[in-house]
Amino acid sequence: MLIVGLGNPGPNYEKTRHNIGFMVIDELVRRFNASQQSSSNFKGDLFKFKNHFLLKPLTYMNLSGESVVKVKNFYKIDDVVVIHDDLDLPFGTLRFKFGGGHGGHNGLKSIDAHISKEYARVRMGIGKPEHKGEIASYVLSDFSDKERVCLDTWIEHTCNAIEFLLTNPLEDTSSQYAKKGAIC
Repeated sequence: MLIVGLGNPGPNYEKTRHNIGFMVIDELVRRFNASQQSSSNFKGDLFKFKNHFLLKPLTYMNLSGESVVKVKNFYKIDDVVVIHDDLDLPFGTLRFKFGGGHGGHNGLKSIDAHISKEYARVRMGIGKPEHKGEIASYVLSDFSDKERVCLDTWIEHTCNAIEFLLTNPLEDTSSQYAKKGAIC
């Protein structure tokens, strides 16, 4: 299985809402003591544990599919899971689905264009700004102090779900780990 966390590289984006996928991958790397793989050909940070791969595309969000397709094709991986921020869900919500639309998410658009829409999605709700014109600055801003209180617990819960998903169907993972609203 290839587990992809979406985000943007660099310290300016490290703690932003758009990087929640990277945050989950970082915790999974720690949890599984995953070993870093040579990643120059993959345009991303690639880690391996058992027979699973963890990927943080370093192409910036809008080009994430370039990295995903390289890893998927090189290792001949069928099962792909993408962890991403979702503006359409309230902060702290965790949802799971297979396939579907990109909802305007540029990272998902890029992945859809490179590997099709046939992959599992772990949707992490970040809420949305008051005005539509503020979306770019909102997703690229840090979590609020109130949100940061729940962030570690939410990331841990999401990692628990991913660990469960390694040996269970997406539907079972969803019924056991889906959350509506903040986890703490």
